[in-house]
Amino acid sequence: MTAPLRVVISAADALLREGLAALLNTRGFEVTAVCDSTDLLTAVADRPDVVITDDARCAALRARQRHPGLPVLVLSSGIDNVDGVGELLADRSGGVGCLRRERVGAIAEFIDTLRWVAGGATIFDPEVIAAILNSRRDPLVGLTAREREVLARMAEGHNNAAIAERLVVSEAAVHKHIRAIFAKLDLTGEDRGHRRVQAVLAYLNA
Repeated sequence: MTAPLRVVISAADALLREGLAALLNTRGFEVTAVCDSTDLLTAVADRPDVVITDDARCAALRARQRHPGLPVLVLSSGIDNVDGVGELLADRSGGVGCLRRERVGAIAEFIDTLRWVAGGATIFDPEVIAAILNSRRDPLVGLTAREREVLARMAEGHNNAAIAERLVVSEAAVHKHIRAIFAKLDLTGEDRGHRRVQAVLAYLNA
């Protein structure tokens, strides 16, 4: 008789944790621990077959570092908590999955995904992939053509006066464009010089 897969469940939401534990216990899995992310390292001490977590950025990475190749299924409520998935994939040494939390309601699909990840597969929800790709779009996409011109001159090292001269506009207009650039790139803070550097870096990395 095949031994049941041993699962650790780690999530901030107690209701989600307990719900998953109840579901998996009735589906032939052995839930060895239910905890939040702060206790995950202790929970995986005896290396389960697979971990379910809602924290890819910290908890899952620490667990994988402690146990290389440990299969991890990340339940995502959005983009914010899947930042570490790329690092989980990078070592190519164990199953990795990422599903939207809503997918848990599709029980058969969720159970299949969990088994595949435990077996070493890589499984991603298409909507998670789309959201990640959208979050990595060109950071300059919201800039107007003139704002891009101003930013390009900033990247060349010109000050406001020089930019105004080259674009044949007033310094006040250049100042207005730069404020708009800072706002659209979500660059905040009192240090204008620092924001200028950040804007140029965004331009160079686009």
